[in-house]
Amino acid sequence: LPPTLAIEVYTDREVYGTVGSRVTLSCSFWSSEWISDDVSVTWHYQPDHSREMYSIFHYAKGQPSIDAGVFKDRIEWVGSPKWKDASIVLHNLELIDNGTFTCDVKNPPDVVGKSSYVHLQVQEKGAARAGLVLGIIIAVALALVIVVTILILLIRYCWLRRQVRVQREL
Repeated sequence: LPPTLAIEVYTDREVYGTVGSRVTLSCSFWSSEWISDDVSVTWHYQPDHSREMYSIFHYAKGQPSIDAGVFKDRIEWVGSPKWKDASIVLHNLELIDNGTFTCDVKNPPDVVGKSSYVHLQVQEKGAARAGLVLGIIIAVALALVIVVTILILLIRYCWLRRQVRVQREL
């Protein structure tokens, strides 16, 4: 039998969301084997500041299954194993959702490989708006500085032209 290669799983390192919104936890994989009907996907969740890890989602034999727990009514399967996609969407984010999510894919006989981890950071809606407001304030302040600088240079240029004209007349 030829040796099988390890399955490779890829996720983003960090994903950001705001309370009440939704976020896609992307997970893709590469397998040296044909994607079989036996492909399985498992997502785990480890809350920040906790050693506990919880199974939150499982896909096997073409059927998605959402585990009981904090995400029970908030997970949506958007993956497609035939396209090597094992992504899920989390709806109605809450601050307690902050943590590390693990995507694990098996495609027998290609079952050896490392899981991939993505950290979710959920922020209050106001926190995102505060950054936006601060950015707008800084942009407006910079625009004012540029306009004032241009006006000063324009006034100085006109004043110097006038001085040159006055000196020619003398």
